[in-house]
Amino acid sequence: MKIAIGSDHGGYGLKELIRKHLQEKGFDIKDFGTDSTASVDYPDFAKAVGEAVVAGEFQRGILICGTGIGISIAANKIPGVRCALVGDCFSAKATRQHNDANILALGERVVGPGLALEIVDIWLSAEFEGGRHQGRVDKIADIEKKYTL
Repeated sequence: MKIAIGSDHGGYGLKELIRKHLQEKGFDIKDFGTDSTASVDYPDFAKAVGEAVVAGEFQRGILICGTGIGISIAANKIPGVRCALVGDCFSAKATRQHNDANILALGERVVGPGLALEIVDIWLSAEFEGGRHQGRVDKIADIEKKYTL
């Protein structure tokens, strides 16, 4: 599976940990930055990862900032992105199974490294169940289409 990953300065440390973890597991990772803890703007990285996932270059994306809130809001402005901010294992599984989330957002200042890696592993292994959930995902896409200029 090809995974796009990106963060701002507030998520840089966790991004590096997750990137290395996934490379060791054999995933094909592209790091969209940032490359240090120097202050940068999270929308830039949300845009880069989100556009790459929607374009089909990557099956999934992972975004990290200090809380995960700003970067997930920015990513969800891109039509076709279903970015879920997750802080627990149950939600990591459910957002894949029920919402077909294609981008995971995490907050480095909120989720510890051990839990973050567990969330990532669960999220990447879970599959969309379709069925009754497909209609709901389709309704999300319909809302998106209505408000896309």
